[in-house]
Amino acid sequence: MLTGSRIEARIPAQDLGRARRWYAEKLGLEPAEEREGGLRYVGASGVFCLFASAGASNGSFTQMSFYVDDLEATVAELRARGVKFEDYEGAVNGIMEIDGNYPSKGRGERAAWFRDSEGNMLGVGQIVP
Repeated sequence: MLTGSRIEARIPAQDLGRARRWYAEKLGLEPAEEREGGLRYVGASGVFCLFASAGASNGSFTQMSFYVDDLEATVAELRARGVKFEDYEGAVNGIMEIDGNYPSKGRGERAAWFRDSEGNMLGVGQIVP
């Protein structure tokens, strides 16, 4: 029934204006579309929307990830823009090596996590072939 559907993520924002500025300044992202109470962002292979919400995620889990080709360069650029990465035991320069992955996605993954202006946990990762 839903196998052919397009999938989009929804990320809550208590202050949509603050979130819009943060995503632009820190991540270099501008919305492709907007409507009252919502911003829609389009990436190379996915879409996410920020929406005005009185509710909030507790930030204890990854809500959305961005996959990149050069994780070190991406983390360095985001840090230069003021993004604060989570510090986990075993991480080197904020980057964790993760063994195991879905067969179509290689043998592992490298990843780092950060929170947006609204406390949502976001990740940036690189596939290990």
